[in-house]
Order: sequence, then C-alpha cells, then structure tokens
Amino acid sequence: MNATKLEGGCYCGAVRYVAEGKPMLKAQCHCRECQYISGGSPNMFLLMPVDGFSYTKGTPKRFARSDLEHPVTREFCAECGTHLTTLRPGLDAIILKVGTLDDPSVFGTPQMAIFTVDKQAFHQIPDGLPTFERMPKR
Repeated sequence: MNATKLEGGCYCGAVRYVAEGKPMLKAQCHCRECQYISGGSPNMFLLMPVDGFSYTKGTPKRFARSDLEHPVTREFCAECGTHLTTLRPGLDAIILKVGTLDDPSVFGTPQMAIFTVDKQAFHQIPDGLPTFERMPKR
C-alpha cells in the first residue's frame, strides 16, 4: 500500500479525517479491548504518520481508562459511536481503524496478527501470516 492520502470518517458523517503519508504497518489486533470495540472481531488497523493526520470535520470524543498506568486514548464519534483512532503513549503514529476509510479495500491484507493470546476460536488469521502473542519485538 503506497497511498499518500487516505480519507475517511464515522458512520453518520459527523467526523471526517485525512491521513497523509505512507502506512508504517498494516495489521489485525486480537486483543480483548479491540474485541469490545469491534463487536467481537479482530480490529484491522493502519499505523499512519502523526504529522499527516488531521480531522477535517467535527471533533471526536476521547476516552482513556483511569485505572491503567499508561492507557491508550481512543477517539470516536460522539454521535454514532464509530471508533476512529487509538493513540498509544510513546508511539509516534496514529492507529487508524480500516473500517473508517472511505475505501477500505486499499488496506489489502494485514502484515501480521498481534495479541493472539486473546484470539477467539471464531477469529480467522490468513495462512502464513506472522502472528505474535502480544507485540512483536522491535
């Protein structure tokens, strides 16, 4: 995927964004938190450069758990509830949810599956896809 400009937004159209730059990673996450957000499935996402991301319409609501030492911040539409991004402390990238892209087909296929320690029996991982119980070593 060599896209230079991706556009998308929430289900109701109240929040829109543009993400410019080359995706740094394409993956599917099986963590329990993503299962809550996706309705039970793994979450497909792109890591995009922070400096190329901006909201072009509306402002998302933000949520971070107060009971965790280094919680992620999740951004979503306050009107329809669509989960748009995740911001992780120490990560210089936007975790962008593929389902919010105007054309999700540009995602193609993931490069890896992460947090498979939480994978459910009904989750599908493509044959030959590298998998990691948590995060891959950097």
